[in-house]
Amino acid sequence: MPLTFTLDPTVDRPLRDGILDLWTDVSNAGGAVGFVPPVTREEVRPELVRHFAQMAEGHTRLLVGHDEDGRVAATAFFAFNTHRLMVHWLWLYTVMVHPKHQGQGCGRALLTAAADAARTFEGIDAIRLTCRGGQGLEQFYGSCGYQEVGRVPGAIRVAPGDDRDDIFMLLPLA
Repeated sequence: MPLTFTLDPTVDRPLRDGILDLWTDVSNAGGAVGFVPPVTREEVRPELVRHFAQMAEGHTRLLVGHDEDGRVAATAFFAFNTHRLMVHWLWLYTVMVHPKHQGQGCGRALLTAAADAARTFEGIDAIRLTCRGGQGLEQFYGSCGYQEVGRVPGAIRVAPGDDRDDIFMLLPLA
């Protein structure tokens, strides 16, 4: 099922609710997007509000994918660096595809759309992201052109005795 992507959509109640539902559903399906299941919409909401506040401050931009029924099906947030020696690359984070759309090429389409969008941002040469080890995400991102450039062993504690690597990935845009 193809998704339609929009960069910097108007943030209204349907978009907010759609992203909140997406983030909750992805988290509860075991997605590595900052939470460990089970999680409720109310637990996710403060983090989404922080994302929107960063957007309002101009530090973050949003790419959203809608399915053929108009529902929010995917997101990726771009975070710009403020350090003068690092403004030539940005972070991609909270990269999500709804579980019902996974395995259909939607994740790859999201990453392609994100790279295409980043190429329109003045002075940006690369995208960096991190992913949680133990889920095969580094292989997926690698298949999309990202290179593993670093790893912090055991940096992410998802449960007592379950520490995962924080894996740094880079996509040059040239």
